[in-house]
Amino acid sequence: MNMKRVIIIGTMIVTMSFAGTAWGQSAISPIPTAKWSIVDLDTREGSSDELLDALNQASEVDLYQELYNGKSLRTITEENNGNLDEVIAIQVRQLKEQLDERLASGSISSEQHAAQQAELEELVTQSANTAYNLA
Repeated sequence: MNMKRVIIIGTMIVTMSFAGTAWGQSAISPIPTAKWSIVDLDTREGSSDELLDALNQASEVDLYQELYNGKSLRTITEENNGNLDEVIAIQVRQLKEQLDERLASGSISSEQHAAQQAELEELVTQSANTAYNLA
């Protein structure tokens, strides 16, 4: 699983844990378990990843290590002269796409879709400013 998906899934988990009651029990559906390790991450040499570019990170391994060591996306972005607004916009866009897919597949109602989409930017911003110590 690539790091972008890991961050998205992590953000969704945090989002659902903070706002689960606001979205209601029926809005929460199973999320695929992230089964990856640092060995699975590629270095993305010669390819472009918009999230890595916005964070100004050379590889997913570097980003993984920074997150694993307890740094927030804000801290990583600031230390590497990245663009936090762009990082948040990328994550919000990707989560909106996932919500659209869930709506299209029928796993959430249009009311749930609207409620979740309305909170995305605030929750992603909150998550980007929070450090999680994985070590």
